[in-house]
Amino acid sequence: MSTNIKKLLTVESNIKHRFIPDYKELAEIVVMLKSAGYRIVLTQGVYDLIHEGHAAYLEAAKAQGDVLLVGVDSDELTRKRKGPDRPIVPQEERLKMLVHLRHVDIVTLRELDHDIGLLIKTVKPDVLVVSHSTKDFTEKMVKEYKPFCKKIISLPPQATTTTSARIRNLAIGGAEKLANEIEKMTRDFIEKIRSTK
Repeated sequence: MSTNIKKLLTVESNIKHRFIPDYKELAEIVVMLKSAGYRIVLTQGVYDLIHEGHAAYLEAAKAQGDVLLVGVDSDELTRKRKGPDRPIVPQEERLKMLVHLRHVDIVTLRELDHDIGLLIKTVKPDVLVVSHSTKDFTEKMVKEYKPFCKKIISLPPQATTTTSARIRNLAIGGAEKLANEIEKMTRDFIEKIRSTK
């Protein structure tokens, strides 16, 4: 087994060895892993504000095989899919956070110009894991990508927490705090005007 593969499969979270942005190199490593008898699991997503649902989802995905490869949406791709205020956490930090999770073996980036199926076609995983909440993975797409995967599994959400809900709660909390501050300032201002009569 090559040194690179040994470094991929250690418990260390060394992003230098586990982040593989070049799809040609990634394909070569996947071929080596498969020839060594490893079952490759692929999943993709944003992984913004990583929470327990992400960790449980990745653990469930890893249980489907031996090596878990995670395609992470770049900042540009995330903005296109989720809106101009996303991601909250930049891609470099999201990649580093993922390699710290013990179930994640390899990470790569999905760029804006990548077709949704490019990583699937490149890796040809033994198991493709998608989330029930993935809106852009339709039945038509399952048929399209089935020839590149031995198995496609759709997992339900692994927690009630979602990144969007957390962001909404933060925004609501901030708005409520601002409203309270404005109300206090208004009361103080009115009181000051009354006291100057």
